Amino acid sequence: MGKLMAVIRREYVERIRSRWFLIATVFGPVFFGALMFLPALIASRDKGAADSSHIVIIDATGAGLGERVSARLAGGISGGGGATPRVIVVPADSIAPAEALATGEVMREAVKGYLILDSLSLAGRKARYAGSNTTALFDMQKLERAVQHEVLALRMQTLGIDPDVGRQLTEINMNVATERLTKQGRGGSGQLNIFFGLAVAMLLYMTIFIYGLNVLRGVLEEKQTRVAEVVISSVSASKLLAGKVLGVGGVGLTQLLLWLSMSFMMYKVRAPILAKFGAASAPITLPNMSWGTGAILVAFFVLGFMLYAGLFAGVGATVNSEQEAQQAQMPVVLLLVSSIMFAQNILLQPDSTLSRVLSMLPFSAPIVMPLRMTVAPVANSEIAIALLSVALGAWAAVWLASRIYRVGLLMYGKRPSIGEVLRWVKQR
Repeated sequence: MGKLMAVIRREYVERIRSRWFLIATVFGPVFFGALMFLPALIASRDKGAADSSHIVIIDATGAGLGERVSARLAGGISGGGGATPRVIVVPADSIAPAEALATGEVMREAVKGYLILDSLSLAGRKARYAGSNTTALFDMQKLERAVQHEVLALRMQTLGIDPDVGRQLTEINMNVATERLTKQGRGGSGQLNIFFGLAVAMLLYMTIFIYGLNVLRGVLEEKQTRVAEVVISSVSASKLLAGKVLGVGGVGLTQLLLWLSMSFMMYKVRAPILAKFGAASAPITLPNMSWGTGAILVAFFVLGFMLYAGLFAGVGATVNSEQEAQQAQMPVVLLLVSSIMFAQNILLQPDSTLSRVLSMLPFSAPIVMPLRMTVAPVANSEIAIALLSVALGAWAAVWLASRIYRVGLLMYGKRPSIGEVLRWVKQR
């Protein structure tokens, strides 16, 4: 036990004193703070391009929809006093020639783009826009809204409703504010819960990924410098591996807690900082999280890190150079990346079969289950099964890594084949 603690202390102190730990600790909250402040600043100042309504509307509806949309956009798509869109009325079978001419104008930068309105647009199904500013999401949303409003107004006029009354009715632009209710009561904004859940998942993913690779590089460095030959003479390979995983994991947990603490402090001073830049700070209610939930999230991180650190350590013991390590680590990296790839699906449907299955598998549960827990209520039995699954996976990964580690650490020369690695595992 004394030797194990000595290895843990060495791995922990050596890394926590490094310059990179300090830099990452400081810049992590700066990065998270930028995510917190920049969207509010950009949203408060983004009013779209002034010339975004400098477009051509090709109207093949035969109902004057183009003129109506043009009139709505007369103040500029963003309402900033831009140009009035030019309307070209064409028969339904002459859209292609008109589109070709409009394309030429866009390529000569005479206009920003062109909007095509036809019978499908009149039916409320589809309108088409092409231009040089299609990536300006703010302007595209305004354009889409203008077409929708005028189609609705035109239908009302067709039904005999006064145009002014119809226009007033179509001006409604309602936002539905969502609020999550939990067993503890009100749990804050629904959108904020999604953002918070995604932030938790990304934080766990980044920490496990960065410090898992740290274990791999540590093993490889000891192997290349032959330090392992000296250390292994006084400490068993299993204790050396366990000490390395626990020591590096302790550094990752320390940094994770520091990031969370500093991010919480930045959240507290968010309003005064935004006020200095002239941006209003919307009231934000953080999701309710009990100490028990926090402890479960930490448990998922610790077990998930042990699982992946064991796999990375096993990979590190089988390679002899950085180039070999980059190739050999790919299967483990893909396992971890596959967890975060499904984040959007899990956020949209946290109780779907896909979400439930991924939150039970040992390789994805450390990321997926915390994500589910922060956006939707999850049964205690499912959380217990997921924790057990990750714990068993971590035990199996560390056991497998220790079998590879004890032989691979002292093997040099050619890279071992899969058959040789399996013989190392079976060897007593």
